[in-house]
Amino acid sequence: MKYRAVFFDRDNTLTYFNPEKERWRDETIAAWSGKPFELPYDKMMKLFSQASEGRSPWYRNLEDEKAFFRRYYRCLLQEEGVEESLEERAEKLFRELWCNGDRLLFPETREVLEYLRGRGYKMGVISDTSPSLEYTLEQLGIAKYFDSFTASSLVGAGKPNPVIYQAALDSLGVKAEESLYVDDHPPEAEGARALGFTAFRIDRTGEDRGAWTIRSLTDLVRFAENSESYKGDRR
Repeated sequence: MKYRAVFFDRDNTLTYFNPEKERWRDETIAAWSGKPFELPYDKMMKLFSQASEGRSPWYRNLEDEKAFFRRYYRCLLQEEGVEESLEERAEKLFRELWCNGDRLLFPETREVLEYLRGRGYKMGVISDTSPSLEYTLEQLGIAKYFDSFTASSLVGAGKPNPVIYQAALDSLGVKAEESLYVDDHPPEAEGARALGFTAFRIDRTGEDRGAWTIRSLTDLVRFAENSESYKGDRR
């Protein structure tokens, strides 16, 4: 085969955030604070900075991560003006939202992983995330398909830094030129491609019609099948 390995981003590629959990979070915090609750990216990053308490990296293992998110939810409630039963309520948010049904699989995910595993591909996940990367996929029943889990928090670099991609390649003993990669974020797919991966951006909306864009993981299977019978360059 032309390719020996397939790497995936996790969030919005293999999985998506559970909208019911997000709805519960927003409604619960709004009820406690007495005002509407929203969590835009810049606000979330501010809270992350507060919860880090100057530590770098924020977490090195699962226990560090649990302690971090307990502080994070405490900071979040304080930011919303919630002081009554603060510790109890922060613990409730942590137990309900940290690695507890907060992610769901896209419909084709399991079938595609099963197919690729059956064809003998090595597989890995590369994610800008915390040490719970493998644990979250175990909860969803798909960790068994992967040979490595490369998390930015443990590598010390995030995408599109070449360091994290190289760490993933080293973990499987393959070269970039032997590897496929899928990510929903264009700069991260492009970063992998610059290193030599055949990398695709997945856009399930169909809005991006670029040459290296796929609409579902099933499209990746079609590409892999074609590559097995055609040894030339895709272009």
